[in-house]
Amino acid sequence: MDLKLPENSLFAILMRSRWWVSVLVALGVFAVARLILPEAYALFAASPFVVISAMAAWKQFRVPSGARLEAAIVRLREMAWDEFARVLEAGYRREGYAVKRVEGAADFELEKAGRVALVAARRWKATSTGVEPLKELVAAARERGAAECIYVLAGEMSANAQKFAEEKKIKQMRSPDLVKLAGK
Repeated sequence: MDLKLPENSLFAILMRSRWWVSVLVALGVFAVARLILPEAYALFAASPFVVISAMAAWKQFRVPSGARLEAAIVRLREMAWDEFARVLEAGYRREGYAVKRVEGAADFELEKAGRVALVAARRWKATSTGVEPLKELVAAARERGAAECIYVLAGEMSANAQKFAEEKKIKQMRSPDLVKLAGK
């Protein structure tokens, strides 16, 4: 069973925020609850925010940032396509996907728990991505019956491409997630 928080719920927003924001919320909840409740109950009321803070901290500390991220992206950009493809395959396998290379608009077909996703990664070094590769990926997904599309990029996406990606719910794997998947 895949549990997913509604995107605009308080807990989802806190998971996307810096970890210390949840700590501040927990302290605020504790302080307000302590005015009307015994200490044990006030701690209980603040505990979900402490848990969210720990989860957000774990998630944020695992994602490289700053100079470490830049160095990792430079190393990945220096790779030839075959080496980069092997790194992506290995990363997806570590995440529990069955990976198959495909030809055409997509480079990989991922399968996990009966859900199929197509990944387009060959143009990932491009400094700017237009809408055409995304349209090709969506057409390939429709043809193969894939549930989702993932587009790997280290550069930027044009405004039209960004709008198209949002409309078609194409997931974008950008530098931080790419470095995390690659294990660099």
